[in-house]
Amino acid sequence: MTSQQPSGAPQPSVTPFGARLRRAMDERGPLCVGIDPHASLLADWGLGEDIAGLERFARTTVEALADRVAVLKPQSAFFERFGSRGTAVLEKAVAEARSAGALVLMDAKRGDIGSTMAAYAATYLDPASPLFSDAVTVSPYLGFGSLRPAVDLARESGCGLFVLALTSNPEGQEVQHAVRADGRTVAATVLGHLKDENAGEISRGLPLGSFGAVVGATLGELPSYDLAIGGPLLAPGIGAQGATPADLPRVFGAAVRDVVPNVSRGVLKHGPDVTALREAAARFADEVRTAAQKRGE
Repeated sequence: MTSQQPSGAPQPSVTPFGARLRRAMDERGPLCVGIDPHASLLADWGLGEDIAGLERFARTTVEALADRVAVLKPQSAFFERFGSRGTAVLEKAVAEARSAGALVLMDAKRGDIGSTMAAYAATYLDPASPLFSDAVTVSPYLGFGSLRPAVDLARESGCGLFVLALTSNPEGQEVQHAVRADGRTVAATVLGHLKDENAGEISRGLPLGSFGAVVGATLGELPSYDLAIGGPLLAPGIGAQGATPADLPRVFGAAVRDVVPNVSRGVLKHGPDVTALREAAARFADEVRTAAQKRGE
């Protein structure tokens, strides 16, 4: 694993994640759809809470959406709970989704230190791994520097990270809004680190950096936070959690064009009918695009 590249070092031969994400959002619409086979959705689809149901759910979602949405986001926990056979289903879903043209964001929220963080990074960001994804969610709450192995491997492999910053769950506020000795909140510090990590790609003229933040779409206006980090902003909370695409300009302001809205149940509840899944995803993507365009007018 390499250390962070100095500015004069050769750049990766693969196209960085941020540039690939911008192209996918422009071509397919700005939308991330979760693959979240939790028990209630399996039941709603008429599937058993077993490997057969898990496999059918994942296969149907990939078949319906991987050739048309920008990003698919499998929630690792819902596969891991079935043990090694569930992980095998996840490996297959990741490979098939990427083969069909979707960018895969693994929602694993990993965070640790040293060699353990390096192992987590290799699991999702090493091209030789069976779980190799285009990006992964990570937690910075052992200190942003603890993510260095993932930052470096993502940069080397042309992958991306989405770092928890301002999450939509109320419990997150006790950590994220805590004020440091320098007067900045923890969340603002995380956003500042991400802006620094993206600076190299932006200075090279790339349209979007590869290091994004997770910022909830349900949070309302965030005037005290600089969301112009040069990278993407993954926005959970659309649909079942109460936010709508029309809320995005109010929450994200001028950074709305860099927002990747995440919808899970709002789309998945229309399964297992493939056509209904596709129509729901297309509606959300159109609504997000319209909201972003209105903000730009």
